[in-house]
Amino acid sequence: MTNFVIKRKMILGNANGLIYKLMPRARVFLRLLTIPLPDHASPQSSRFASISKPNSPSNAKDVDFFSPNKRISHLIRTGQIEQAREAFDKMKQRNIVTWNSMISGYVKRREMAKARKLFDEMPERDIVSWNLMISGYVSCRGSKYVEEGRSLFDRMPVRDCVSWNTMISGYAKNGRMGEALRLFDTMPQRSVVSWNAMVTGFLQNGDVARAIEFFKRMPQRDGASLSALVSGLIQNGELDEAARIVGECGKRDEEGVEDLVDAYNTLVAGYGQRGRVQEARRLFDQIPFRGEKGNEDSRRFERNIVSWNSMIMCYVKTGNIVSARELFDQMIERDTFSWNTMISGYVHMSDMEEAANLFRRMPNPDTLSWNAMILGYAQVGRLKLAHDFFERMPQKSLVSWNSMIAGYEKNEDFMGGVKLFSQMQLEGEKPDRHTLSSVLSVSTGLVDLHLGMQIHQLVTKTVIADLPINNSLITMYSRCGAIKEAETIFDEMKQQKDVISWNAMIGGYASHGFAAEALQLFSLMKRSKVQPTYITFIAVLNACAHAGLIEEGRSQFKSMISEFGIEPRIEHYASLVDIIGRHGQLEEAHDLINSMPFEPDKAVWGALLGACRVHNNVEVAKVAAEALARLEPESSGPYVLLYNMYADAGLWDEAAAVRSLMDENKITKHAAYSRVNSSHC
Repeated sequence: MTNFVIKRKMILGNANGLIYKLMPRARVFLRLLTIPLPDHASPQSSRFASISKPNSPSNAKDVDFFSPNKRISHLIRTGQIEQAREAFDKMKQRNIVTWNSMISGYVKRREMAKARKLFDEMPERDIVSWNLMISGYVSCRGSKYVEEGRSLFDRMPVRDCVSWNTMISGYAKNGRMGEALRLFDTMPQRSVVSWNAMVTGFLQNGDVARAIEFFKRMPQRDGASLSALVSGLIQNGELDEAARIVGECGKRDEEGVEDLVDAYNTLVAGYGQRGRVQEARRLFDQIPFRGEKGNEDSRRFERNIVSWNSMIMCYVKTGNIVSARELFDQMIERDTFSWNTMISGYVHMSDMEEAANLFRRMPNPDTLSWNAMILGYAQVGRLKLAHDFFERMPQKSLVSWNSMIAGYEKNEDFMGGVKLFSQMQLEGEKPDRHTLSSVLSVSTGLVDLHLGMQIHQLVTKTVIADLPINNSLITMYSRCGAIKEAETIFDEMKQQKDVISWNAMIGGYASHGFAAEALQLFSLMKRSKVQPTYITFIAVLNACAHAGLIEEGRSQFKSMISEFGIEPRIEHYASLVDIIGRHGQLEEAHDLINSMPFEPDKAVWGALLGACRVHNNVEVAKVAAEALARLEPESSGPYVLLYNMYADAGLWDEAAAVRSLMDENKITKHAAYSRVNSSHC
């Protein structure tokens, strides 16, 4: 086996450390197995290059290829492909490593046309050149790329194990397991990576039985073999089968299963993801030990830091922070992930005191640690502390800015959000969709059409508006009264709308008195088979209230319950009371309040009291005012309204009694004032 093959085996065959955050790592691991993209183009890979002809310019004795090749490799590695090509073109002489480096850069960016042009221009090629091109083609989706890769494979002067494995993986990735199997069967010599590629391929295509069959037939396994099978089985929903196989391998102690603990860790996390925490803990407790730590042979089976992290994560995800902390405190060695998992757990439970204690004890908090603290304090409304962490953190990320701006928006400190967004722009941090969505919500909270339009322009220039941003735009324009602009965005979304889009537009119509449009759009929503939510019916009932559509309101309220199975909330009752009360049917509105399955709030009684004022019903008004006074004992509003109603009706004794009650309860009438909004709304 060549050095190159050995190197590939090391890259593809070692699962140690890959299962860190289980499923994401497992997917990375599977991708490594599926599409080998060898980084052969580095300067150090010159030992893999074929020997050049004696008279070849690339073999010139006086040419130093190491420095320029190293520079090209560095530029490619740092994403500066154009600068790398410029350096490549300026080289008067190149060796095979130079060409392979440049081709590798294009292959990794999936720019196969450019890679192929260079490949065709190469004065000479080695096996690395061919393998690079094949790996590039088969990593692209589509049969034409696979066929092009196969064409090169068939033309290769000499193939190594990597060539065969790459082609097999390409077929597997594109769902062509029959061709992968035929190629596997014709291989002159199979490696453990070949078998792993077949097992992974079957799992990726949902053929669990064949994957297990091939795993059992493997003449030799490495650390990746069992982990690949377990990860794939979990992704195919075969958690119990994965557990059975891991148990069998653990009992047999068969040679070649050197990283059994990685499979156990994967399984622990798999149980945790499905909420089967007790089974995860039982497996965690059963991870085998072999002798003392000084025994080299036992180390492969010892519980490692990933085992602890996986089990702690299981507890955190299910909200069992006490059990998570018990394990955390038992850990002899912790890494950053251990600390961040616990801090995030406390943040999720809104226990910021304990989160802060851990943060202070953490040896080297990273950006994730700081962001978790910012998010946590913002969630519980402690914006000053959140901002303090934000200002003190050594290096802010985009997530840091977004968390802080979203915190201001959530806590309705809209001006704080605007100021921070301005600071973000001044410091040169580019906003993303999350930033812009939060700032649009800030504009909505401020009812500031001018700011909202500025953010809309920024959206147009910097990102492609996705569903959440379009929904935020509809809400912002609707809230600010720019209904036509909201309509335009809604209509342009075509089939990309969700229920939030419909609710925002219906709510916009309803809140600005366009009842007919709101009800018409609601009918279209139902015809489009979009399931309404309780928020939809709040908007629909508000539209009926504004338009005085009492029968329509009753009908929609009943439809919400009978047709859509939505339990009425207090907001629905408040709207229906408003609808019935505005129509003068105050006794019916009062009876509706008394029939409510929960205690009415001030919005419900306020709707009834307002209707009583319009229809001059002093008797029902007294009941509503007394209820409001109990809910808001320090508010003068109910007393003043009732006093005015008594005065208008000439009931001066009753009016005087209300005044005396206010004095007795030390209720002060607040001075009236008028507020003029300076925004464009």
